[in-house]
Amino acid sequence: MQAISYTAFGTAADVLELSEIPTPTPKPGEVLVRLAFSGVNPSDVKARSGARPGVTKPPFPRIIPHSDGSGVIEAVGDGVPEESVGARVWIWNGQWQRPFGTAATHICLPASQAVRLPDAVSLETGAILGIPGLTASHAVFGGGEVAGKTVLVQGGAGTVGLLAVQLAKWGGARVIATARGDGITAASKAGADVVLDYSGDDLAQAILTENNGAFVDRIVEVEFGLNAAVDAEVITPNGTIAAYGSAKEMTPTLAFGPMLFKAATIDILLIYLLPKTLRAQAIQHLHNALEQGALTCPVAETFALADCAAAHVAVEAGNRSGAILLDTQA
Repeated sequence: MQAISYTAFGTAADVLELSEIPTPTPKPGEVLVRLAFSGVNPSDVKARSGARPGVTKPPFPRIIPHSDGSGVIEAVGDGVPEESVGARVWIWNGQWQRPFGTAATHICLPASQAVRLPDAVSLETGAILGIPGLTASHAVFGGGEVAGKTVLVQGGAGTVGLLAVQLAKWGGARVIATARGDGITAASKAGADVVLDYSGDDLAQAILTENNGAFVDRIVEVEFGLNAAVDAEVITPNGTIAAYGSAKEMTPTLAFGPMLFKAATIDILLIYLLPKTLRAQAIQHLHNALEQGALTCPVAETFALADCAAAHVAVEAGNRSGAILLDTQA
């Protein structure tokens, strides 16, 4: 099989290389998936660059990056039903605590990590359901249903944000999103009832004004460190801040007093570690929304497998509304 891999941390152009390696054979309980698309996420880029906290060298001698992907099961190991061969699937945690991920033509992994795609869902969409899809689904519904509630999506134009806006609307919530520039239009098209420029003056007051003076019930938060004070001001008593990112301020100073007297819950999400029951719930919400036509997963750009370094650069550049994919068979 063909695969992109690296043996040392560094810039994408310097360390990512395309090579031919033996196609793996599925072990008991595993499936071999012929990949169609690989999702390229910021976490994949950070891992390749050596930016994960406390990690000074690659954890394996050679790493095939990326945790998300989609394709067709080509072979199964002992204990996996033969009728699984030919099934269209999407993958989660492809390269989490494992050396070989989805930036390749094939991957072997536990059968539970290859989820059957609903018939009407494209393989491109499937490659987005792992990190962005599960993060958005759990961030919105991790505390229960949101019908009749107000959900604030901070950063509503990123891939997770756009999915969260759609899922919250599908779930019956009133959705306020924040974005900037072209992202305001993207979040609005995704279904947000109100989209505010997060760089504007007194964002907290603007949020409260647009919510008729009321607090918001749940916050989906992409930049917890930067937005902690605003979140504390606008969250309702006993509300939840579901934070999945804080890249611009990794050591935040919390407005503890305001959060204390709101009894606010800070729910820090790392989708790789989502427990089995909660993951199953997040998957079910995604599939239900997709089957009902309530969720679209925009793709910003697709690269050939050999152009993986360029795809990493595109992710690092940011400023896009949609996912970056590799066509692993191109």
